[in-house]
Amino acid sequence: MPAFKAPAPGFSVRFSPFHENRLLVAASQHFGLVGNGHLIVLDLAGPGPAPGAAPSPTPIFSFPTSDALFDCAWSESHESLCAAASGDGSVRLFDAALPAAQNPVRLLREHAREVHGLDWNPVRRDAFLSASWDDTLKLWSPDRPSSVRTFRGHEYCVYAAAWSARHPDVFASASGDRTARVWDVRDPAPTLVLPAHDHEVLSLDWDKYDPSVLATASVDKSIRVWDVRAPRAPLAQLAGHGYAVKRVRFSPHRQGMLMSCSYDMTVCMWDYRAEDALLARYNQHTEFVAGIDMSVLVDGLLASTGWDEMVYVWPFGTDPRAM
Repeated sequence: MPAFKAPAPGFSVRFSPFHENRLLVAASQHFGLVGNGHLIVLDLAGPGPAPGAAPSPTPIFSFPTSDALFDCAWSESHESLCAAASGDGSVRLFDAALPAAQNPVRLLREHAREVHGLDWNPVRRDAFLSASWDDTLKLWSPDRPSSVRTFRGHEYCVYAAAWSARHPDVFASASGDRTARVWDVRDPAPTLVLPAHDHEVLSLDWDKYDPSVLATASVDKSIRVWDVRAPRAPLAQLAGHGYAVKRVRFSPHRQGMLMSCSYDMTVCMWDYRAEDALLARYNQHTEFVAGIDMSVLVDGLLASTGWDEMVYVWPFGTDPRAM
């Protein structure tokens, strides 16, 4: 399908867990340094620019914010509810079924610095996590005006959090202190501190088929895959990006497959179990790639966004620019 031009540099994309043709986009002016943010819901099957034209991504909800947005996440229990991570330290909840005047439906202000990561619990579905540059993570319920719990232990900015796809109480976090940590929401201290890289850890994700396997992405240009039961050495190290790896995602459909994006302006697909792990490299962006996702409803459907203000959606194995 045709690409979408966002109103500002893109930072995050998320496919809806309810509607296969809906994509959530977080964008921010001036590369997130100053200026406004934009939260956008795209209908990927929207009408084309002319009669008879192919479907084209069309905004069906757009909300400007007073500060930058660094991440976004769909609710796993309410089809139109979503969350945005803001540079002013807040988490904002939006209902895309309501008019702009009634949004955001909740404003959560507890973090002392920028909120950089969000993840909604896919198992329990009634809670989400925020990761902040104030070195903490917070657990939230969308029905409560304050956080349920704060998790401390990281010694520098926390960039990302990821729930286990199998265990409703287990999550992991990625930090500038060069560690990934595994947590149980019933315990305020981490159950595992993993010295994952020699440089900042920017992103991580759990394997959707093996609850013990975790992937981490770093400023050191690499992705490492770990078995958290035996974390002394990684199961695999994936090298191929030329600059810091901004995000990593495991496929919800194909075991062993990962997607990554980097400041080298590329998106890569990997199978960490294969001898030749790099499956594909995509070069559609002309600036840093900051957001990626894989659809849980459509096998092989990929999305990316970057600082070139472009949003691409394409099936694995095809050219994003030819869609």
